Amino acid sequence: MAEKLAFYLDDIQTRAGKWINLILTSLVLLSSVIFVIETYPIPGELTLILARVNTAILIVFFVEYIIRFWAAEQKINYLFSLYSIIDLIVILPLFIGNFEISYLRLLRWFRILRLLRFVESQVFFDRTEGEDQLIIRRIIFTLFTIVFVYSGLIYQVEHPTNPQAFRTFIDAVYFCVVTMTTVGFGDVTPLSQGGRLLTILMIISGIALIPGQLGALIKELVRNANRVETPCGGCGLSRHDRDAQFCKVCGTLLNSSPLNPSRSPDGES
Repeated sequence: MAEKLAFYLDDIQTRAGKWINLILTSLVLLSSVIFVIETYPIPGELTLILARVNTAILIVFFVEYIIRFWAAEQKINYLFSLYSIIDLIVILPLFIGNFEISYLRLLRWFRILRLLRFVESQVFFDRTEGEDQLIIRRIIFTLFTIVFVYSGLIYQVEHPTNPQAFRTFIDAVYFCVVTMTTVGFGDVTPLSQGGRLLTILMIISGIALIPGQLGALIKELVRNANRVETPCGGCGLSRHDRDAQFCKVCGTLLNSSPLNPSRSPDGES
């Protein structure tokens, strides 16, 4: 039974597997939205409702983790795998939520990392897309994750001691983007030691990661813009390089190429 459930947790071909993955992805996004909403002044009743929804989501994630661990053939290797560590970080607040340990609340912002296992899947995307679309998706997710996690962390650290500057999550996003792009307006500054340490990490990350990621994104967008609509009769991939003779996914001859509509595998017309 556990093996069957674990199969559907990773499967995106069957209807059941696709729906399960869609639900899990939606729960990750919902939990992230809840955390952002909680940074704003909201009525006590809504806070209670959001807390209950968040607890229910954590329980679902905990059950998913138990199923994956139970079905894993090499449990020790799974326990120390990247996805397992991310899942543990996510569900840890379920067991320590009643303890007044403020820094443990930082773990909530790593929940968005659970989307990592869905980024390269075809749950939301066309299965005929090429490698360039996959690369663009990775880059956009990387940039979004860096900004989201850092914004959540700096808000969690600075809001208690500096509530005027870091009032909401949007204030934290503004500070994060300005800091990581090394613009440094100086209108918002951290006061706590933890906030200053995070700022240093933001600057280092911005210098080391942002230019490379943006450069790669622009490069892929330009490459994608130079491709033409040439549907493959084998796998259905629609966009190929202008001089492509065969599909880069399945190797099928592209007879409908606008440059050479009647090519043969030997290049004869």
